[in-house]
Amino acid sequence: MSVLVYTENWDGKFKKLSFELVSYAKQIADRSGTTVTALSIGAVDEAELKKLGNYGADKVLSATDERLNVLINKAYASVIAEAAENEGAQVIIFANNFTGKALSPRVSVKLKAGIASGVNAVPSSYDPFTVSKKVFTGKAFANVVIKSDKKILTLFQNSVEIAETGGDAAVEVFSPALNDADFATKVLDVNKITGKVLLSDADVVVSGGRGMKNADNWAPLEELAAELGAALACSRPVSDEGWRPHEEHVGQTGKIIAPNLYFAMGISGAIQHLGGVSSSKCIVAVNTDKDAPIFESADYGIVGDVQKVLPELITAIREMKAS
Repeated sequence: MSVLVYTENWDGKFKKLSFELVSYAKQIADRSGTTVTALSIGAVDEAELKKLGNYGADKVLSATDERLNVLINKAYASVIAEAAENEGAQVIIFANNFTGKALSPRVSVKLKAGIASGVNAVPSSYDPFTVSKKVFTGKAFANVVIKSDKKILTLFQNSVEIAETGGDAAVEVFSPALNDADFATKVLDVNKITGKVLLSDADVVVSGGRGMKNADNWAPLEELAAELGAALACSRPVSDEGWRPHEEHVGQTGKIIAPNLYFAMGISGAIQHLGGVSSSKCIVAVNTDKDAPIFESADYGIVGDVQKVLPELITAIREMKAS
């Protein structure tokens, strides 16, 4: 039962998320007595592809057709499905991000594979194949049993530790049988946000809620984010009020994130918000209400006025960095 993992690249570079996926695939392969094949689509140089071997990939397939330099779901799904068939892969792994959520159902249909989305651990059983995922906005866990011969998993970010194996993957050129129908969708333009840390990539996120009072009070949050190299986020009421752009809205109805460190500043912790951030490894909350729901999920909490706490926190961080 070989394992195929789709490793997304960003402008020809792999990020932590890709290495986490390969590490996860390696754990499954070791317990199944098989190997890991990583699939890269698009232009990535060999030195970058070789990095995947250090995290457990035995082989790397590189599909470099020029038409694949832009993400087209139908074409990418065809490439991944063909690679899975060629490799005899019984388990196919994606990230549980926007790309993984778009591609995994298409590949599932092509391969007639069962799918479990948002898993957060290696399978607890292989007969029957059983994996765990969070449900009820992170308040409970469900064990999902996949009975099909082929299984597709999308891994929730920050669910497993990245492990370096020191391995050396063999890189092979993969030339899938593409057809014009796969490229019926035409991408005319790609606009990317530059000059700021993206929420989907951030290890640290600084988020503000209605406790910030108004849009004019956001400067200290921006200072804190700059000191920490963090991404900025907000709760839904803030984006609905127009204080911050909707692209920064995190929660069940916004972006679901799982950073290593999440600052909830002036956020009460409504269930919809917690549903999108509960997988953060460490949550730090500041709120004037000692009974705010956010404190039930926070690892560290300060009961106080965020407007007073923020300047002191920024000063403390600057002093620590200077020491």
